[in-house]
Amino acid sequence: MAKELAKGITANGSGFDGVKWNILGQTYFPKAVCESTFAFETNSAPGQFVPVHIHPDQEEFILVQEGQLELKLDGVWSTAKAGDLVRMPRGIPHGYFNKSNKPCRALFWVSPAGKLKELFDELHDKTDIPTIIKLSAEHDVDFLPEEANA
Repeated sequence: MAKELAKGITANGSGFDGVKWNILGQTYFPKAVCESTFAFETNSAPGQFVPVHIHPDQEEFILVQEGQLELKLDGVWSTAKAGDLVRMPRGIPHGYFNKSNKPCRALFWVSPAGKLKELFDELHDKTDIPTIIKLSAEHDVDFLPEEANA
């Protein structure tokens, strides 16, 4: 991973260096990658979600660009719509869910970058949930038990 942020533009509908990930059916594009920050776009179809989890060492943000997301943030449900910014401090349990009938596109970023890009590289096209949970824990993302998503 680059120590410094590379200048330039990452085009709409593409990822930095042409990278595109399939993470449990959702399309992710890395937008900016360096030691201090990692930004990525997510495209979530209706019904797709990322279960409640914790980043112990990273602040995370979501800028909803199209559609809306239901979020469980520190045990409380809320809705983020296009244009809204979600702030998720390190150590706070959070998950996002597209419970609408329309796709959602959002820009996420974490600071510092930590091991998240490397995790996404490893998760690409994987479908086995126990493996995904194990790999995530090895990259400083800790999933809570399934009942945390209710």
